[in-house]
Amino acid sequence: MNSILYSFAVLGSLGLLFGLLLAFASGIFKVETDERVEEITALLPGANCGGCGYPGCSALAAAIADGTAAIDTCSVAKKEQIDKIAKIMNVDAGTQSLKKVAVVLCSGTCDKISRKYEYDGIRDCRALTRLGGGEKDCISGCAGYGTCVSHCRFDAIAIKDGVAEVDREKCVGCGVCVAVCPKKVIALVPKKEAKAVLCNNHDKGAAVRTYCATGCIGCGICKKTCEHDAIALENNLAVIDAEKCTNCGACAEKCPRKVIHQIG
Repeated sequence: MNSILYSFAVLGSLGLLFGLLLAFASGIFKVETDERVEEITALLPGANCGGCGYPGCSALAAAIADGTAAIDTCSVAKKEQIDKIAKIMNVDAGTQSLKKVAVVLCSGTCDKISRKYEYDGIRDCRALTRLGGGEKDCISGCAGYGTCVSHCRFDAIAIKDGVAEVDREKCVGCGVCVAVCPKKVIALVPKKEAKAVLCNNHDKGAAVRTYCATGCIGCGICKKTCEHDAIALENNLAVIDAEKCTNCGACAEKCPRKVIHQIG
């Protein structure tokens, strides 16, 4: 009987000792948590899309709380959510950056582009691109097999007539489609009324004419027409500076290929 009591006493003493040691250790190695992280996380959309560059909304919240990320880094968050985050961080919500929207820089629909072969494989742009750059003669244009569609969490992209098309009302500018497009034919532009050249081809005009009825030929007419110095020719391709563009429409009217479109 005494041996049993003795055993219980020893075990009880050891338990008490280990409990005290654990309590002491937890106090020594305690990690201070910032209450603002939980508050900011609750305000973020919870999409965990990765468009902000962080692995999830909680990681972004931690970055905002420690000052390494701007309060409006999340492109999915609405203005009222950002305003509340600004209040938590005690900063001016008026310093928010300009919202952006994705745009597909390609107008080469099925009736406008010629093909090298007919593809009958995996419905994925990345798989298609490995086969000689794709089935279209224009290796810079949209592959049209919907990798961007399958990755968009906001149902903002659809394939129409062989080219991806962005619903600007649904697009939140997260940039996931930009990252997954193997052709690099999707770009983020300021979400405001402006024009853009919907072409990504840098071949010379004579070559473009042989396989695409709507590709930019680098003729420079738009550049000469623009009175606001908003257009430049970069490697045979016209590029519009959205910050300078006044949306007057003169370039679109004069473009012989009708490749300049409204994006905002």
